Amino acid sequence: MAHIRTYRTPVKMGNWFEEQRLKEDEVKEHLEKKERGELAGQKMDFLKENILKPVKFSVTNDGTLHFGDIVMLVNMGGGNRECSAVSINADVNSLTKIPLPGVQAPCAVSAVRSVQPCTRTAFVITSVDGSPEGSTLHFEQSFALKTTSGFARGLYLTSDLRSFQKCAKKSRLQEVSLEDSDSFLSWWKIVYFDPQERLEYEGLPVPANVKVLIVHCKTNQALAVLGDHVLWTMYGKEYELTAHTFLDSHKAEQDNNHWILCTADPTGDGLVLFKQPQLMAKKTELEALSEANPSHLL
Repeated sequence: MAHIRTYRTPVKMGNWFEEQRLKEDEVKEHLEKKERGELAGQKMDFLKENILKPVKFSVTNDGTLHFGDIVMLVNMGGGNRECSAVSINADVNSLTKIPLPGVQAPCAVSAVRSVQPCTRTAFVITSVDGSPEGSTLHFEQSFALKTTSGFARGLYLTSDLRSFQKCAKKSRLQEVSLEDSDSFLSWWKIVYFDPQERLEYEGLPVPANVKVLIVHCKTNQALAVLGDHVLWTMYGKEYELTAHTFLDSHKAEQDNNHWILCTADPTGDGLVLFKQPQLMAKKTELEALSEANPSHLL
């Protein structure tokens, strides 16, 4: 007996009505999220557009740092580390719309290798002892490092003693993060990088664009970048940040703890830090030329 088809193609079988309604609801929900800008791709584009927006950094006329200055915290690298800067490690889950769109606390930090002056790498030197804005920052003086206002929400760079529940993700050392409250946990101080000359510099103005240590006041641990611990972020591969003092055999802090608080070049062309190697190279070239042919400069 030949096979007889008991139903035709248009016949609906099973829970076809429920499946159809679920599919319609999914399409409707997708369109509503798209209108509100809540799709994952839209959130990522919105985040990168705002957090990578260029920022005008401060210019120091006297060569020293002041309260209210907008700076970038740069580690020049060494060993297996490239040059990197302290940055906001925000993802789409770190966004909030209340009261305005921006980064919400707590927020992670990392060391980005593509050093560029933008919202993500900009920090404001903030007074915690009543010093007026514009006054000079001195060695061993307590201060806070705060992100810029607006999209970055003015969050404070904060750290505390490590515990089993709260520590750095990779190294398990003392964690550094961004919080919205100004407390003793967000107090830092600048220390001269050479321990043999440290006492001589105590109380003196902190020069900009030179190598220093950034030490956490409560735990007395220095801000450090770890080249051995790489974080995979939405911005690419970056280094982990922690508060931990790395000492060499001479009891001196290693280059993991060496930071430069960079300011803008007065000519408006980038940062002073990245102009110095060019100036030094030009100076060396002129000196070599003058030694070879002294009459050339006459």
